[in-house]
Amino acid sequence: MLDNKIGDNIRVLRKKNGLLQKDLADQLNITRQALSNYEVGKRIPDIFELIRMAEIFKVSVDEIIGREGF
Repeated sequence: MLDNKIGDNIRVLRKKNGLLQKDLADQLNITRQALSNYEVGKRIPDIFELIRMAEIFKVSVDEIIGREGF
């Protein structure tokens, strides 16, 4: 299993924004299962998905990957 800092941050931001996994997955044009894999640390989102998440959550990519506190 990969370090789950990114997945934990995605989950926190998703919940903070009141989104279900399906809601965020639809906005990213990925499956709910793919998003679940990111959140539990089985996979890491690609850079384009990270950029889109940053836009959706109104945060920087650095915050998603854990380079800054939020």
